Amino acid sequence: MRNQDPLHGITLKMIVTQLHEKYGWEELGRRINIKCFTNDPSINSSLKFLRKTPWAREKVEALYLQSK
Repeated sequence: MRNQDPLHGITLKMIVTQLHEKYGWEELGRRINIKCFTNDPSINSSLKFLRKTPWAREKVEALYLQSK
């Protein structure tokens, strides 16, 4: 049986890295207004925040799927 989850096998780090490469921090911060994208952003600080904040992670995952 195939997994129907479109994010299956894709790590949060892969998602944040790809979004950063595609949009840059400034545009990411405009699209999803969260401090980890607008205030001294980095991959690691974003991962730390997103792992603890389910609503923000959902927005990031949704943007990732939308931008595929």
